[in-house]
Order: sequence, then structure tokens, then C-alpha cells
Amino acid sequence: MPMRKHAGSGLRVAVIGEPTGWHVGRLLAALAARGHQGTAVRWTDLAAEVVTAPLSEVSATAIQGVERFLPPCLESADFIVVRGMPGGGLEEVVFRMDLLGRLAARGTPVFNSPRGLEIAIDKYLSLARMAAAGLPVPRTVVAQSPPAIEAAWHSLGKDCVAKPLFGSRGRGIVRISDQESLAPLLHTAAVAQPAGAVAYLQEFVPHDGWDVRILIVGNDTFSIRRFAAPGEWRTNVSLGGRPEAFEPPQAWIDLARAAARAVETEIAGVDLLPGSDGRVLVLEVNAVPGWRGLESATGYDVSNTVVEYLEKSG
Repeated sequence: MPMRKHAGSGLRVAVIGEPTGWHVGRLLAALAARGHQGTAVRWTDLAAEVVTAPLSEVSATAIQGVERFLPPCLESADFIVVRGMPGGGLEEVVFRMDLLGRLAARGTPVFNSPRGLEIAIDKYLSLARMAAAGLPVPRTVVAQSPPAIEAAWHSLGKDCVAKPLFGSRGRGIVRISDQESLAPLLHTAAVAQPAGAVAYLQEFVPHDGWDVRILIVGNDTFSIRRFAAPGEWRTNVSLGGRPEAFEPPQAWIDLARAAARAVETEIAGVDLLPGSDGRVLVLEVNAVPGWRGLESATGYDVSNTVVEYLEKSG
């Protein structure tokens, strides 16, 4: 197990993500400002070596497995922080998550944990876990064949939102409120047969044009409201949404914390939607949350808070 340093002597932190990315840069700067060493590592730079070696010079016939990780900063890291989700195909994603899992099993803390990342990446699994924990979530149907998808659309009142099972920042989200908007989804599923094509369909919840993002970093919370751009029902800042400082009721903060626990995340962005019908629903939990819009709206230094959390965890 790697030796964990006290904050005063400086932590060694590997930040996995694009080195030129805004969040990676902010984290590296916050680490340096507090006397720590941060190293950016691209997902594509991750590598592992598995070999066998003699247990001792005396008994060369007895062997043990030895696992090494590259780049070298992974071997010496006190903490690993994931900034960005692992792109690529199935093989790439599985390998990268497995490698993080092996590092965590060896004793290197990973934020968020590989298990938390896996749960949050999968919208179906994360939503199911939140529902099982008794949290309010939108009614959702996941189907694969054209007949099942069309039946799901009907059961959702012929007005629903289709989302990619894996995705973030509002990309690929469309509202399906008539047969014309349903047709592309049915066509995709039809041409994908017999393998099938997963369709994640969620009830459309009428709202007043804004939702709430509650960012959780350990015991700290930060909140904003996000107003949809004119002519847009999605509130994502990446799609033109306008962030505004917001102080939510304590019950909403408690709900966000419960959602983060259900998804096994310690650093999380929880999206809450106050519906026009009075419900407050948990839409999703992001295990690699962005905070650029939040910082611009509130003036908080979230990156510094993340580093403080690592110090307390050490």
C-alpha cells in the first residue's frame, strides 16, 4: 500500500484528464498553491504491466504476481483525482475503469471511487439505485426493440425525453412529443436488430425554465440555479444556460446528499428539478462534475475546496 503523506509535507496527486482542460489546470494550480505536487495524466497514457516474480531468493520456485502501473506518477501517488470520463469504445472504458479499480484495491484512494464512477456513468443503474433508496426520480422506461420503445412512449403520455445511457452536458438529449420525433429512435432500434439498441426514456416534467445543481465536496456544498436559454428547455450551461447563485432549502441539500450516497460518490454534482406540479425530482448524479459556471456565478473557489478535501482525507 502506498505511503500517505500528511498535508504539511506535501501530497502527490495524479489528476486524470486532459492536461489542457480548464478543471485540470485549476486543480493543478490549487495543489501547487498549497504545497502539493500534481501531475496531469491523459486517459490514453494509462498502462499496466502484470508479471510474476520469485517470492524470495531462497525459494525461487514460489512466485507471486506483480502489477505495475504507468505513468510512474500513478505508482507514487497519494491520491488519484478523475477529471473527465473515460471515452473510447467498450474495451477502452472497461480497461481504464479496471485499472483504476486495481489501484484502489492496492490502497491508492481514487476520487471518485471506480465503483462510484461506474454507477454514475450508467444513467439506468444510478437512477435505479436512487429509486431503491426511496428518492424521488422521474418515471423512466428503458427498452430495446421498436415495439417496446413505442409502447414505452405511449405509457409516458406520448411526451418524454430520450437520453443517451452514457452522456453528460445535455448532449444527445431530445424531447419526443409526436410521432415524427419518435421515428428516428424507432429507426435506430430497427436497424440495430437483432442485437438491439437501448432507449432511455424519461417522463417530461413541466417546469419553470430552471433547475438546481448542488455540488457536493465531502461535507461542503455549493449551489446554483440554471436558467434555460431562450427557446431552450434544457438548462445545461454548456447549452447556453445561465447560472445564478442560489441558496436551496435544507431539504433539497439533504436530498442531494442522499443521492450522492446512493451512487457512492464523495465529489458529485446533483441535478434537482422543481416541477410545476410541486415535485422536486433528482434527475441525475454526475461523478465528474464541472464547476466553471458555478464559480463564475458564486465566486467560490471550488478547486481549492477539492484540494482541502484531499488533505483531510490524508
